Parts: sequence; C-alpha cells; structure tokens
Amino acid sequence: MKSINKSILLFIMALAVVSSFTSCKKDDLPNNGTPRILYVRVTNPASSDSLLIGAAQGNLIAIIGENLGEARSMWFNNQPATLNPTYITNTSIIVNVPTPIPTVITNKLKIFFSNGDSLMHNFQVQISKPTVTSMTSEYVNTGEVATINGNFFYAPLTVKFTGGATAEVVSVTDKILQVRVPTGAQTGPVTVTTNFGETKSDFWFRDNRNIFISSDPYEGWWNESYVVKPADVKPGDPPSINGNYIRVKKTLGAWSWNEIAGGAANAMPNHSKNIPDAAILKPEDYNLKFEVNTLKPYNASTVRINVALKAEDNDAYQWKPPVDTKGQWNTIVIPFEEVVASYKVKPTLSSTGYWTRILMQGPGELDADISFDNFRLVPKVSK
Repeated sequence: MKSINKSILLFIMALAVVSSFTSCKKDDLPNNGTPRILYVRVTNPASSDSLLIGAAQGNLIAIIGENLGEARSMWFNNQPATLNPTYITNTSIIVNVPTPIPTVITNKLKIFFSNGDSLMHNFQVQISKPTVTSMTSEYVNTGEVATINGNFFYAPLTVKFTGGATAEVVSVTDKILQVRVPTGAQTGPVTVTTNFGETKSDFWFRDNRNIFISSDPYEGWWNESYVVKPADVKPGDPPSINGNYIRVKKTLGAWSWNEIAGGAANAMPNHSKNIPDAAILKPEDYNLKFEVNTLKPYNASTVRINVALKAEDNDAYQWKPPVDTKGQWNTIVIPFEEVVASYKVKPTLSSTGYWTRILMQGPGELDADISFDNFRLVPKVSK
C-alpha cells in the first residue's frame, strides 16, 4: 500500500510541476481556462499509455485534462465519488470509481466546479456479474432458508436450483443472499442472475457425489449407536438433512480414543469405492466436504480424518477446534491436498476400495454434542 501511495504522490507532484508553469491569466490558460478532459488512464506511471473507457467499481483511475483544479464533486452515473483535494491538480484528478451500484445508468462521469460549471465525459462503470462462492450449508430442507455467500448480489435478482425451481429471495446484501429452498430443487449447481450477468455455482446443492461416510446405510466396524435415523429425531435435536446422521453426545476425556465411523474397505462395500481416481491422482483439484452441527461448542479434543488410504493413519488429517455452529448445519470445506499432505503414506489407486475413519482423540476434555453427515470428496470446479 505504501508503494502504491508513493507512486500516486509522485505522479501528482510531476503533474503539479508541469501545471505550475501555467499562467494565471485566463487568456493564457489552456482552452481559455475552460475545464476539459483529455483522457482517463490507470494510475501506474509505468502504464501511462493504458487508456480507459470504463473501469470496475472501486478501481483507482486518473482523469487527465486541463483546468481541473477547481473540481469540487464528481459523479459516476448517479453515484458520487469521494474527492481528495490532495489528488486534484489543474491537469489531473485521481479518484476511485464508486463501489455502490448505480440505479440510473448513463455511462457518464460528471464533474462540478467551484464556479458552478460542470463537465461531462463518456465513461462506463463496469458492474460485476454475481460471484457465488459457497453455501453456509449445502444441505437445506425444502421450505427452509439457505444462505449463499459471494459478492455483487444486486437486486433485482433470481436464484434457480438445478431442475429449474426458482427460490423466494428472503434477504439480500452485496455479499450474503438468503433464499427459501423451493419444492422441486434438485441436486446440482445453483444459478444467480442479476441485471449484470449470470453465474452458476461450482458447489452443488445437496451434493451427493463421492460420499464415503454417510450412514445411509450404516457400514463399518464401529459404533452404530452414534447413528440417528430421521424417525428418531426429537424436538431440539439437529434435523435430518440427508437421511441418517452421526451424533456424538457424551463427554470425551482428554486423549481418550473414540472411533466414530468407518472401517476397512471390505467392511464398507457401498461406500469404500466412492473415492474417485482423479482425487488420488490430482488431490489439488478436490475438496473434502462434510456437514457438521454443534449443539455444544467443539472446543477440545481433535477430529482425525482418514480418507482414500489403504490402512489407518493415526496421525491423519486433524480437524481442530474451535468450531461452534450454534445448532445449525454448516458445510465444512477442506482442500484435499491439505489432507494428503498430512499423511505419512500418500494415497495410491485401489480397485478394491479404501480405508476410512473418523476418530476423535486429542487434548482437553470435551463435553460433546456434535453431529456429522455426508463426508465426500468433490471437484473444486464444476465442468
């Protein structure tokens, strides 16, 4: 930031030196003293030939012209810019394009001067189409509110789920969009559309790809007693979001050994082969995801995760506290290359399936009430 400010100040000083040689007499001023914009460019002096006819919201630009020193306000479309007198000379104005979205599009900037004059110039504010980065939980029941995270969520907008069902928009800010999941919403990407473009998510709503632990059906060596079936859910319990889920509700002593789910490949015939070969060959292209719900904070012990191995690794990837979802389901996203980097023996391809395990063991006593579902390996980018 200091280097950027230094470049800007040097740029202004150079312009000021040039302008200081200009006579104060109106007849001697360029264009007879009438303000004029010659061009707009980027602020980096090394890129002085990079002229602009438009710029994105928030971008820093240099307006180059004549007799600009008495500028007092500036508007892009119908949004005001913030002018800093330090960055105004007779030959230049350095300013950020306003970030708020214009409600009237003129594709012009307008400068007002101290004597009441004004100056118009063609300039397009390049408004971004929405970006869709994540859902707070990728599993939300029909009729419940889903939270979509991203940017440039400019009303009016529509949200469509795979299958074509359109969601009711509950609330919207630039970066957080809440919608009610409609009847007919299917597994797959979510599409957000505004007046400035359309974006389809890389994540999938109710992502059912490559699930290796879900308890639907229960498989493995350990602790079927942790499995909660939808019919067993009581008021105050975490709701079922995809059939059965795993709930650990007990006190875990410091460094106590608690195998929660999983087992050898032959003990999990329906799930152990769900690891895609591509994730083994290029782990950097995949994310480990799962849903978690804490009715009490996860603030001690450690969740150790084995996935895509041929035998257990007791020092496997460690998902450490603190985490507190306050009784809501959240989707956890971990780059799979981070998981692989934690293994002593790196994964290799297997045609007979893989060892998987969720183990809780670590420092501190944990008064646990934590639930899990839908452990999966999915592509980071939809193709």
